[in-house]
Amino acid sequence: MGDEKVKNEAMEIMGLFQVLPRLVVFDLDYTLWPFYCECRSKRETPSMYPHAKGILHALKDKGVGMAIASRSPTRDIAETFIDKLGIKPMFVAQEIFSSWSHKTEHFKKIHQKTQVPYESMLFFDDEDRNIGPVSNLGVTAILVNNGVTLGAFRQGLTQFSQGPSSSKRGKKK
Repeated sequence: MGDEKVKNEAMEIMGLFQVLPRLVVFDLDYTLWPFYCECRSKRETPSMYPHAKGILHALKDKGVGMAIASRSPTRDIAETFIDKLGIKPMFVAQEIFSSWSHKTEHFKKIHQKTQVPYESMLFFDDEDRNIGPVSNLGVTAILVNNGVTLGAFRQGLTQFSQGPSSSKRGKKK
């Protein structure tokens, strides 16, 4: 499925929900792309999971903010890949640093930068150990197995819309 077709389907999925997150946060490794940055070279040409770019473009077109929360120990490689993929301008915050904090520190920094309440955020990550602690902040957190897909996207928006006080926390369509 091409990026444009995925984008259109993601737009349709978003159209099913009255309230959208104000900010969607993505992990990088094994969420947006199928590798660990620390195992790659800056000289390589990265690729994303098949649905990832279309979902990012749909969110951008819908006016939903996006951010990155990654524990990659090789920030320079991650930033180079984000640049090479042409997606850098899509993100209002990029928190890429090694940490033992289950990404709660990443989210505190994202919250500080964006002023978006945790309850208005949706997060996609491939590591189960990040889901619980980030959820405890009030973020709707979704575990992905083979990268972010349209199915995971729909699941995330469904869970977000069913969350506490969903009518007050998100972005009206």
